[in-house]
Amino acid sequence: MGSSFRNEFVFHFGSIIILILPLLLILSSIASASSDEFCDARISYGDSGCGISLSSSSKILIKGGIVVNAHHQEVADVYIDDGLIVDVKPNIKVGDEVTIIDATGKFVMPGGIDPHTHLAMEFMGTETIDDFFSGQAAALAGGTTMHIDFVIPVNGSLSAGFKSYTEKAKNSCMDYGFHMAITKWDETVSREMEIMVKEKGINSFKFFLAYKGSLMINDELLLEGFKKCKSLGALAMVHAENGDAVFEGQKRMIELGITGPEGHALSRPPVLEGEATARAIRLAGFVNTPLYVVHVMSIDAMEEIARARKSGQRVVGEPVASGLVLDDSVLWDPDFNIAAKFVMSPPIRAPGHGKALQAALSMGLLQLVGTDHCTFNSTQKALGIDDFRKIPNGVNGIEERMHLVWDTMVASGQISVTDYVRVTSTECARVFNIYPKKGAILPGSDADIIVFNPNSSFKISSSAHHSRSDTNVYEGRTGKGKVEVTIARGRIVWLNGELKVVPGSGKYIEMPPFSYLFDGVDKADASYLSSLRVPVQRSKATK
Repeated sequence: MGSSFRNEFVFHFGSIIILILPLLLILSSIASASSDEFCDARISYGDSGCGISLSSSSKILIKGGIVVNAHHQEVADVYIDDGLIVDVKPNIKVGDEVTIIDATGKFVMPGGIDPHTHLAMEFMGTETIDDFFSGQAAALAGGTTMHIDFVIPVNGSLSAGFKSYTEKAKNSCMDYGFHMAITKWDETVSREMEIMVKEKGINSFKFFLAYKGSLMINDELLLEGFKKCKSLGALAMVHAENGDAVFEGQKRMIELGITGPEGHALSRPPVLEGEATARAIRLAGFVNTPLYVVHVMSIDAMEEIARARKSGQRVVGEPVASGLVLDDSVLWDPDFNIAAKFVMSPPIRAPGHGKALQAALSMGLLQLVGTDHCTFNSTQKALGIDDFRKIPNGVNGIEERMHLVWDTMVASGQISVTDYVRVTSTECARVFNIYPKKGAILPGSDADIIVFNPNSSFKISSSAHHSRSDTNVYEGRTGKGKVEVTIARGRIVWLNGELKVVPGSGKYIEMPPFSYLFDGVDKADASYLSSLRVPVQRSKATK
């Protein structure tokens, strides 16, 4: 009798455990999810039990969409397998194991590439609120599938800086590349530049002409850096503001008792951006090396770039989303928290500059659009509540860029759909020498693709965005056109408003030197040397 009871008890207890165990696992998963701010209705981990998989198949067929490249558009299917685009043509036939996306009436375009971001960046006594996971998650929700971030050297060391940023990027959930900043000059830096280009996959170096006392470099260093970039086939980039004059302007504002966010814009007017842009362009021309001007914010800077390009100089101008769509009236808002969130450098300009930048982009005088995504929350911005010089500089944009550029430039009729692909993806891939691996929907290209509905609409809100910031400089903005599907390296990561991201799934993309911008540089050098008509043979003077 006792033995029978024990056997029956063990049987029923085991049955109960079998029934309860799945429930315990689910509860455990929910508890784990609730402890991570990204396991919510908008973001979930793809392989950690939070949410359901958007796509378990490595084979995807996008059917019937309007496939748009920078040079051409056509109605076609796109077949993806194992992270690559296999075929692009009408009426592709596939088996049952393929995930099918119906894109009828919608645009199928290369995922965006943001050439200008700052994630996990230590700056002005704090660190940007978005790291390589949260910033990239936001990017994917907005249709950007790759970005290029700026490595800041550690005590001037490029190798230490690269090691630091490699560690920061371990949780990446999409592909990324690196630019490298140069903050001092000596033989060690010169040798390290060679290592970065030849061994680490970096083909661009940034020189800050602003931020006196921290990142700013002088003209002597700039010339040395330009020469080294040219010899390595690396693209020289500049943050173009006259740092000495900005420092003087800041002192002037403080002496006048102007300590709020409006003082930031008043201390660094467009003329200082124009001067530094002109100087950098002329020095690059003197060395005969291509130049990339980041975050072009003013008519003054844009006109210098246009003039140089007209003369045949290889200069690339990068406006950013904030400069295209915002104006500086927000900096005079009586609420400090509202005004401070718009502080960035160069500053958002007065009405008129944005429209001029849009026109320049539509005419090809400016070539591609970035964001300078460099986010700080309201608590961090409050560090400068009594002194605008202490407000951390930076705004968001990595999630919003693709929608803002469409609404501002395409929906308004200023550029075509193919031009949209060029300025948000393809030209960046070409400039940084990763085309057509990136920036194209072609057989063999990485399967970084968005499905875009031009008839849908978007609304931007800090309560719905995927950045960790508690503010958004585009708060409440609405417009036409919406990214409905994002595919990153062949994985569906954004669909029906759900984001499915996997920490560590992002890949570092090495970018080789000598992009198309260097074509003809050797010939120009030879032409210059032949024009010198030297040395002149002279007889020695006799006494």
